[in-house]
Parts: sequence; C-alpha cells; structure tokens
Amino acid sequence: MSKRVIFTGGTGRAGRHAIPHLLAKGYKVLNLDLKPLAQPGVNTLITDLTDSGQTFNALTTHYGFDGFDDGHVPRAPDAVVHFAAIPRVLIEPDNKTYFANVMSTYNVIEAACKLGVKKIIIASSETTYGVCFAEGEKDFKSFPLEEDYDTDPMDSYGLSKVVNEKTARAFAMRYGVDIYALRIGNVIEPDGYDKFRTFIAKPETRKRNAWSYIDARDLGEIVHLCIEKDGLGFQVFNAVNDTITTREPTADVLKRFCPNVPVTRPLGPYEAPLSNRKAREILGFREEHNWRKYVQL
Repeated sequence: MSKRVIFTGGTGRAGRHAIPHLLAKGYKVLNLDLKPLAQPGVNTLITDLTDSGQTFNALTTHYGFDGFDDGHVPRAPDAVVHFAAIPRVLIEPDNKTYFANVMSTYNVIEAACKLGVKKIIIASSETTYGVCFAEGEKDFKSFPLEEDYDTDPMDSYGLSKVVNEKTARAFAMRYGVDIYALRIGNVIEPDGYDKFRTFIAKPETRKRNAWSYIDARDLGEIVHLCIEKDGLGFQVFNAVNDTITTREPTADVLKRFCPNVPVTRPLGPYEAPLSNRKAREILGFREEHNWRKYVQL
C-alpha cells in the first residue's frame, strides 16, 4: 500500500513542484492550504493551520471522495510535510508573520504527534543563518554554513524558523518520533533559471543567500528521502544544491566578498558555501538539476 502523506502549503512555490515528485514516487498526497493546487489527483483541503481545531481535523480526513468507499473512518497519515508559511518578510506585518509561522508549525507538529504520526518534515530556512534579512551589512561567522552553525537571525521570518526548529526538537524528544527540519535555500522553479544571468553578473547580490539555491524539483527529492529515512529523531538538513552560483571558484568568491570570515574545513572547488554535505552523506541526496545544465556561461 502506498504511503499517505499530508503536505501543507503545497500550493506554494516549493510545494507545487515537490508534490508531483512525491506522486511520481507512489505516495498518495493531500494538500492543506488556503488556495487550491492545480494538480490532478491531489485534493486541497482549505485549512487555517493557525487554528488548532482545524489542523487536528484536517489530519484526520479523507483525501478525496474515494475515501468513503474504504469502509472505515479517516486515519492519520503516514507522514506529514509542513511547508505552509508566510514565505518571507515584507508580505505581512512582522507580528503576523511570526504568529502565523510559529503557531501553524506548533499546531501541525502537536496534532501529528498526538495522532501517532512517526515522520514529520518541516520547512526551516536559510534565513536562520542570520544574513539574508539582516539590517545592513552583516558577515557570516564562518564557512561553510553547516547544520551546527549558531543561528542568529534578527528578522521576524528567520526568528520564526528558529523557534519552529526548537518546537520540533521538543516534540521529537517527547514523543520519540522523527522530525526533520529542512533549512531551505533560495527556491528556483524550473522556469526561473533566467535569474542566474544577474546572479553571475552581480555576485555581490547573492551574499545574503550565501551564493546558494535549491531547485524546487531537487527539494522534492530531499523530501522523498526524508520520508524514507527512519530512526534519526530530530535532525536539521540544509536543503540546497551542490554548487556555488558564480563563475568563480568558491575560494575566490569568499576571499573577495568575505575576506575576514574563517573557513573551517576545505571546500570543494565550486562547493556551495551553504553546504548540503549532511544531506548527501546521511540521506543519500544526489542533485539532478545543477544550474549549469540550464545556464550558458
């Protein structure tokens, strides 16, 4: 029997590419969002995840009308993937961004754990590393950015993601379940590679993203690998592609733009400063969509 997955925020920029990838892997998916997803075979249940009652109810509902033919009441899913959020600052006021992101994540994790779900994956963010939405010029503390880095954002969005990681860790310990937080880089959709011309021409504009990115389809593969990898408890994984988004080698870029930032281990010639080494080594992630396949240098 195929695994049943509830995906929150599947109508968003990342989810609308990750969900087809999960369908291709044989999962049955229900989308929880405030807007419908135009994806054949996937129902969207309109759900306000900041409401704990709606969240609990949504995690115990039929995926579609065919569920009524099964002869039993809806049961909890095999896995929950929580991507729903206000996706950055300057969309809603800061207090609403913080409230929506923190409360929706708390409600989803709490409901899933209390319903007996053993695998939960949440969307964290590169913004936890503190530079993306920093006020003024701010350097990273060291390179590469790996999961043991001391996160220190000053914005409402990045702060909400740090809090969500702490929430996930607490519930994973309390309930003995697997909760994996993905620190997702700048998401690039399949039709978004024209942006790389600017990235290459003006590399200084990419410092806030640590010159890194994640193809939305490769993000779907990371989610798939997380669903299949059991027994890790609480974990954080950088969800980014392999290589830096510049023509120049990584060492040259870091010397040019971050000359005073220490490098704590040898980096590959074009390794992304926001490193996915942990995802490659533990999850077995292998990128399919390196930007150089789509951009002529």
